[in-house]
Amino acid sequence: MVALTRKTTLEPNDPARLAALCGPLDQNIKHLEQRLSVHIRNRGNEFQISGPEQRVQAANALLHQLYRETYDRETIEPDFVHLYLQESGVEALVDSGTNTGKDQAGERAGENRADMVIRTYKKPVKPRGGNQQSYCRAVRNFDVSFGIGPAGTGKTYLAVACAVEALETQKVARILLVRPAVEAGEKLGFLPGDLAQKIDPYLRPLYDALYEMMGVERVNKFIERNIIEVAPLAYMRGRTLNNAFIILDESQNTTIAQMKMFLTRIGFGSTAVITGDITQIDLPRGESSGLINVRNVLRQVEGIHFTHFGAKDVVRHPLVQKIVEAYEAVDAPGRDSDRDAS
Repeated sequence: MVALTRKTTLEPNDPARLAALCGPLDQNIKHLEQRLSVHIRNRGNEFQISGPEQRVQAANALLHQLYRETYDRETIEPDFVHLYLQESGVEALVDSGTNTGKDQAGERAGENRADMVIRTYKKPVKPRGGNQQSYCRAVRNFDVSFGIGPAGTGKTYLAVACAVEALETQKVARILLVRPAVEAGEKLGFLPGDLAQKIDPYLRPLYDALYEMMGVERVNKFIERNIIEVAPLAYMRGRTLNNAFIILDESQNTTIAQMKMFLTRIGFGSTAVITGDITQIDLPRGESSGLINVRNVLRQVEGIHFTHFGAKDVVRHPLVQKIVEAYEAVDAPGRDSDRDAS
């Protein structure tokens, strides 16, 4: 790669905004350096970027775009910088050798951020990156949609956000949160308490998302009034669910029969979102996953949408993406073939 040193000036020269951009002890600048393999030095609002030409161009574009963000943000946290890099897709562009252009990285991030907002009771939720936006559009436009991919890609969180939005705008009358009770060989009968207390640990991620978007008191009130219902998958048999937003989480742990049973519960005016990670199956050995099976069975059915997430869509700590990629390289192909066998 051609080495390049580029000088750039961020305007206006505002010490408070520059401090927000750089972060405490320049942690945001260090994060950009690490992720893009460049060196960044600054004196005031004058920056010098050194490194491979395409990466310098990308870093320059992102610095300007992040500086614009400081106009209405008092601080910029490292996780915001990480997610901004994910949205821009700049790492994939420079790794593939594609010319990022003067502002292409920043423009892509800006376009992704402005494209869609999910309105919930407590706060707006912004899908990050093209795949998350495609997923949310599918949830809004299809009666049945699947989100398949590794942990940390926002599948469940965004599904809950769309469910809350649909409830608040009265597009549905209730929300149902469903999950198979299969966790590393542990069974419901070993847990103390009534049904709700037994299933609660399995649905905790869904509860946490609801609390964040609606508030604890509002969620608890809706649960008491049965507007929000949580239930193990086994208790869906025999029901017909009309005017509801139904989320089946951790669906990789459904059997083929359970998946068929769940999908045939859907009634008029309902939306169903099925999420799962086929690399984390906890079914007994020899039992086929309903999620793997349904990809082949329903692939060509009109009105059903599949969104596949990958390691590049992970929005957690950067190491999570590398962990997912490492497991995909070693384990995923063999695990898929094992689980596909009937």
